[in-house]
Amino acid sequence: MDDCFHIGGKEFSSRLLVGTGKYPADGLIPAVCEASGAQVITVALRRVDFASETDNVMKHIPEHMVLLPNTSGARNAEEAVRIARLARAAGCGDWIKIEVISDQRYLLPDNLETTKATEVLAAEGFHVFPYMNPDLMDARRMVDAGAAAVMPLGAPIGTNRGIRTREMVRILIDEISLPIIVDAGIGRPSQACEAMEMGAAACLVNTAIASSADPVAMGRAFGQAVEAGRAAYLAGLGASRTEASASSPLTGFLGQGRA
Repeated sequence: MDDCFHIGGKEFSSRLLVGTGKYPADGLIPAVCEASGAQVITVALRRVDFASETDNVMKHIPEHMVLLPNTSGARNAEEAVRIARLARAAGCGDWIKIEVISDQRYLLPDNLETTKATEVLAAEGFHVFPYMNPDLMDARRMVDAGAAAVMPLGAPIGTNRGIRTREMVRILIDEISLPIIVDAGIGRPSQACEAMEMGAAACLVNTAIASSADPVAMGRAFGQAVEAGRAAYLAGLGASRTEASASSPLTGFLGQGRA
């Protein structure tokens, strides 16, 4: 069955998005991309020095990868819009992940400022991917603002704690017509698989891969987990019960009913 991922005017066979931060060496990025099968990669524009011939993360991103610049470091909508425009002017394309964070302890996104930035940039022709604290009303506002997808956090950035916002994410999957991409907090392949089983359209994973003992092998594991979770979702998960239900008949045992 054709199950390609269509988003932002593009088609993908992989539903895993990866990042570029926290690797012990940026030179690992090409191997991680290959092993994971990911086709979209996000990068913080503030980490990019286009004038530098060395020590530039962009030098390590394979040409076939679709670039998703992010506005990491923006504290309000105005700063996010400025970073997005700079990214497009620098040749990074018209995809942009909006991150607006003023909370420096938990790094939680500001949904109001994120929605403001989404509206401005969508009107300018960007494909906008807003990173948000999962809330149904705010997600609906982002849809109305012109978002290409909605990216709720599973847990605070970089914590590897899994999908702590599970019920809120599930509500977004059920109620929002746009693709739901679970972003931030996923720490294990099994957690990415769980997100996909719930019906998420994709997962974005960075810290869990980059901070592992073997990022390339972990990237491969996450790619396989996302595929497995998507396949399970499409197959249709069996209903859960609180009481046991035998898979074989409990009558007609050998020897019963004989004289």
